[in-house]
Amino acid sequence: MAFEIIMPKLSVDMQEGEIIEWKKQEGDVVNEGDILLEIMSDKTNMELEAEDSGVLLKITRQAGETVPVTEVIGYIGAEGEVVADNVASAPAAEPAPKVEEVATVEAPVVATQAPVVHEGGKVRATPKARKVARELGIDLTQVPGTGAKGRVHADDVENFKGAQPKVTPLARKIAADLGIDLASVSGTGFGGKITKEDILAISAPAQVKEAAAAPVVEAKPEKVLPEGVEVIPMSAMRKAISKGMTHSYLTAPTFTLNYDVDMTNLMALRKQVLDPIMNKTGMKVTFTDLIGLAVVRTLMKEEHRYLNASLIDDAQNIELHKFVNLGIAVGLDDGLIVPVVHGADKMSLSEFVVASKDVIKKAQAGKLKAAEMSGSTFSITNLGMFGTKSFNPIINQPNSAILGVSATIQTPVVVDGEVVVRPIMGLCLTIDHRIVDGMNGAKFMVDLKHLIENPMELLI
Repeated sequence: MAFEIIMPKLSVDMQEGEIIEWKKQEGDVVNEGDILLEIMSDKTNMELEAEDSGVLLKITRQAGETVPVTEVIGYIGAEGEVVADNVASAPAAEPAPKVEEVATVEAPVVATQAPVVHEGGKVRATPKARKVARELGIDLTQVPGTGAKGRVHADDVENFKGAQPKVTPLARKIAADLGIDLASVSGTGFGGKITKEDILAISAPAQVKEAAAAPVVEAKPEKVLPEGVEVIPMSAMRKAISKGMTHSYLTAPTFTLNYDVDMTNLMALRKQVLDPIMNKTGMKVTFTDLIGLAVVRTLMKEEHRYLNASLIDDAQNIELHKFVNLGIAVGLDDGLIVPVVHGADKMSLSEFVVASKDVIKKAQAGKLKAAEMSGSTFSITNLGMFGTKSFNPIINQPNSAILGVSATIQTPVVVDGEVVVRPIMGLCLTIDHRIVDGMNGAKFMVDLKHLIENPMELLI
């Protein structure tokens, strides 16, 4: 029996995915766990693994196509197994294109061992139901199932046989395409069987009448773009970002707190741990790593639990988290994605460096799994490398807050009554006022500022 390959739903909001490339071709042997194809989900490219072993029998949707979630895109089965093809193979030659196109289709042979396939997927049926259908010459695609998830049982097939008029498979297919009730058709074939000609005979007058009654719609002139203007379709990633940011901006009443932080001691600490962590992990510790770990440590304080929370049940309840899954915004050429470091509260500095680099590299390569881009409890976004002095980051829902990291700039400040130059970094905390008040947000920033300016506490 052939198994369906479907476009997976990789996130709650995902409605469709774009097929980037098939890694296997029709006829290739596939083992469970093999990479079948690469798809573009809401915000990233992802590889889809085979859930069954066998032969890739058929690819129904090609690279470049955008497919709704759960729609069948191919089939895996036994070598030599045939998947019925309901797609017309030749164009129409007569004035009634839809009818003639269907008429060129060869009806699938029900008696074969090949699975009977709906236009959108394989029929769910018990082995006994398939056997009865073959014996009675009934097309399973037409039988309503009464079992779980519409599964067809033997009784369904037998009841269907007694309730349906005699009809050829091709006539049944044409009637279904034209929306004609077979009960209203008189068959002229042997024993009163309904044939293709019977369907076409009653459909032609109806089509003529419908065409005559249809209102005349004037064709709209094609829009002429000014010189130098180009219109391009919005990518799946940009659609997801647009939808998510609009929802966040219009849903959460927010405010942003801005703080200056002296980076002198954190810069010194990074210089101290740079080589030891490189020797241990093979990776370079960044300021984003150190700031991210400082955020995690601060969030774990009981008094800041609402900064590590989410609104649930249509904003009727607050979900408090006793752990930190830290989202780190990563900018790509065509959009933004937020991979997540899960369980960051249990990590040492070197462990956090490894985990953050892993998800960031996957995000940049478009190799993130669904679990690696969901479940964040707090997020950070860093625009400091571009010289940004201050900005208002938009919350990554359903988080209650997001921290923006700005540039570190050599700035004159007063220390112990004297003017000195220090590396000052800007931090911007955007908060959902439905969960967190200004005083609570300010207390969080005071503790975070203290930890960044006294970073040895990160290693204790």
